[in-house]
Amino acid sequence: MRKDRIVVLVTTMLLLATGLFAGGSKEAAPAASTAPTSTAVGPTNSNPLSDLRVRQAMAYAIDMKTACATLLQGMALPADSDIPNGPWKTPDLSKYEYNPEKAKALLKEAKWDSNRVLDLIYYYADQETVDLMTAIQQWFAAVGIKMKFRQITGDLAAQLNALPADAEKGPSGITWDLAYGAKAALALQEYYNAYARSVDGKPQIAHTPANATMDSLIAATNSTSDIAKQKEAFFALEKYMASNVKDIPLYYQQLFIYENKRLNRNGGLYGNDQYNYDWGILNWTVTADANGKQILYTNTGPKQFFFEPWSDPAIHITRKVLWDRLITCDGSLTPTTGKLASSYKLSADGMNLTFTLRDGLKWHDGSPLTVDDVKWSVETALKFPTLNAVFKKTFNSLKGAKDYLEGKTPGVAGITASGNTITFDFASLDPNCLLTFTQWAPLPKKYLAKADPLKFQQDPFWQNPVGSGPYRIDKVSMNDYLVMVPYKDYWGGVAKIDQIVCYPSDDNDANVVKNAAAQKLDYGFTKNVGDVKSLQAMSHMNVKAVDIPYTRILWVNQFPKPAAK
Repeated sequence: MRKDRIVVLVTTMLLLATGLFAGGSKEAAPAASTAPTSTAVGPTNSNPLSDLRVRQAMAYAIDMKTACATLLQGMALPADSDIPNGPWKTPDLSKYEYNPEKAKALLKEAKWDSNRVLDLIYYYADQETVDLMTAIQQWFAAVGIKMKFRQITGDLAAQLNALPADAEKGPSGITWDLAYGAKAALALQEYYNAYARSVDGKPQIAHTPANATMDSLIAATNSTSDIAKQKEAFFALEKYMASNVKDIPLYYQQLFIYENKRLNRNGGLYGNDQYNYDWGILNWTVTADANGKQILYTNTGPKQFFFEPWSDPAIHITRKVLWDRLITCDGSLTPTTGKLASSYKLSADGMNLTFTLRDGLKWHDGSPLTVDDVKWSVETALKFPTLNAVFKKTFNSLKGAKDYLEGKTPGVAGITASGNTITFDFASLDPNCLLTFTQWAPLPKKYLAKADPLKFQQDPFWQNPVGSGPYRIDKVSMNDYLVMVPYKDYWGGVAKIDQIVCYPSDDNDANVVKNAAAQKLDYGFTKNVGDVKSLQAMSHMNVKAVDIPYTRILWVNQFPKPAAK
C-alpha cells in the first residue's frame, strides 16, 4: 500500500474512533423534517436483511461525509439517492446521515444477531476500494454488525446478478449479503428499471424482491416523454426507494479524462467517456515518432477475449472504436445526427422509428453491412441475458417482442427491413429509444448467427472480432497487447492516428500511474481519485474532470437464502 494511502486510512480510522471530524459526530442526527420513518416492522421473509430496520441501521452506520473528505480526497459527494444532485432529484428525501446511536437502537429493535457475519463482495482491484471497505467494516463493527469483504473476479455478471426463481419470494440465486459496485446510468430510468419485474413477470435483479408498488412507480417513469411528468414520477420513486432503503447509495463521483500533452483532439468534444458520443476521434493526432508514425497508447485492451458491446457499450476502448452505432450524440448524450444511418425519423407520438442506412457500408472483412444485420442483432440482443438495461427496455417495447421471446414467432413483428431502410414499431412508449441507438452496436450476422445468446461472450468470435468502426484489429496477443489501425473503408473517412496500442486492463487499471509516468499512456479515463492526484502532478499530462451520472452503491440481498441441502 502506498504511504499516502496508509496515512489517509489511518487518519480516517482515528477520526471515526474519536468523532472529531466535523461531519462525523457520534451524536449527529438527521433533521427532523427529513428523518425517515419505518414503513415495515419485522423481516418480510427468513432473511434478516429483509427487515427495513436493519437496512436503515446499516445506512446510519456509514459515515460517508468523512470518507469523501479523507479516503476520496474531497473528489466525491455523499449520496442520499441513486440519482445524483440536480433537477432530477427530489428535495424531499429520507436522510440517513451518520448516526451510530440510531443504528444501534434500530438493530436492538430488530433483534439483530450480533454473531452473524455478513459477506460483502466487490469487483474493483484498486487500493481505494479496499480502504473504503475497511472503513465500512469498522463503522459496522461499531454498531454491532460483523462483516467480511472479498473481491470477485471472472464472470462478474453471473456472480452479481444470478436471478432468483421468483421475483417476490425468491429464493436467492446469489450467495452474498452485500455488494459494493456502481451504477453509471445512461438514462435515469436505468437506475431503477431492473427493480421491477419484466413484462413476463420475471425477476430482473438479484437482490431486491419486487412488489406491485415498486412496479407501478417504475412504470410511471417510463410512460411519458413529457419532461415535467417524468420528473414528477422520478420524485415519487426516489422517495419510495429512500424511505424503504431498497439500496444504500454511498457517493457521487466525477469522471477524470487524462491525456498526454502530445495528444490533440483538434476541437473534438469532451463528454462522458464511459459511453459513446461524437468525440471526433477521426481527427485526433499525436506527435509522430522518429519513423513519422502517430501511435497512441492506451489501456483497457483484452485479457482473455474482446468484450461484447451490448452489456456495457464503451467502458473499454475496443467497444468504442471497433463498433459503430446507427446514430451519434453530443457530450451530454443528447442524440444528434446519423452514423451508420444517413438519416432517421421518430414519429411525433414516439411509436415509430425509421433508419436509412448509408450506401456501401462494410464490415472490417469487406463484406456488406445491411439492415438484415441490424434486424438479426436486435432479435439476438433480446435473448442476451446481460443486455444493457436501456437497450433492453427499448427492444422489449417493440411490437411482437414478447411473442418472439416465447417462441411464438420466428422474428419480432415490430421490425421491418427492406433495402437500406429499417423500421421499428413500438407496442409501448420508450422515452429513451433514440438514446439506445447512439450506444447499441449491430454485429455481423454471418459470424454469430449460430452463437448461443445465453453463452454469447464465450463464442470464438470474441478472440478476434470483425467490427464496423473507425479502427480494426491488426494484431492481438491476449493479456499482452492489442494493436488497432484505421479501417480504410470506414464511411466517415480514415482516422489520422496510425496505430492505437492497448495494454490489457479492466475498468480500474492498477498501472495507470506507472504507464503514464513512462510516457506509455496517452489517453484514458478513471474514477480513482488517488490516480488523479498522481496524474495531475505529471507535467506532461492533462486531466479533465467531467460531471457524470455515476453513483457508488451498496446493494443488499433481501431474498431468503435457499434451504441447505
